[in-house]
Amino acid sequence: MKTKFSAPINKKFQKALYIVEKLKNYGFESYIVGGAVRDMLLDQEPEDFDITTSALPEDVERIFPLTIPVGKTFGVMMVIVEKLPFEVATFRSDGKYIDGRRPEKVVFSSVEQDVKRRDFTINSLLLNPETFEVKDFVGGRADLHKKIIRAIGSPEKRFG
Repeated sequence: MKTKFSAPINKKFQKALYIVEKLKNYGFESYIVGGAVRDMLLDQEPEDFDITTSALPEDVERIFPLTIPVGKTFGVMMVIVEKLPFEVATFRSDGKYIDGRRPEKVVFSSVEQDVKRRDFTINSLLLNPETFEVKDFVGGRADLHKKIIRAIGSPEKRFG
């Protein structure tokens, strides 16, 4: 469903749009994800834009001239555009968390699987910034409307 946003489209949003468009031009599925989408739905100006994509870390390195492999093993690259950093993460599913923070392994997967590994429903919303369509696989928009914070899956398992 297309959404109208009243929050201003700032420089960071424009650069995030550039990254998503460039990834799509190379044939990869790509979205803005998380807190930025939540904030935009709340008519607040987002500060931080994260991008999720079907592109592998090696693809991200090949496509963008300035990248930092902040978590390449886990599919996470930092893309720098005009001195602004953006986290670009490959769609993935996580294995068991040994240290409570990092999974023992990741499997690159689909956008649906990627969303289901995230923490809260309201942080799992996806925005296609070209069409302003918001994808919601876990009920985040309804939770945002109800003003509730709900974990994806079992909260005990998620935060244990």
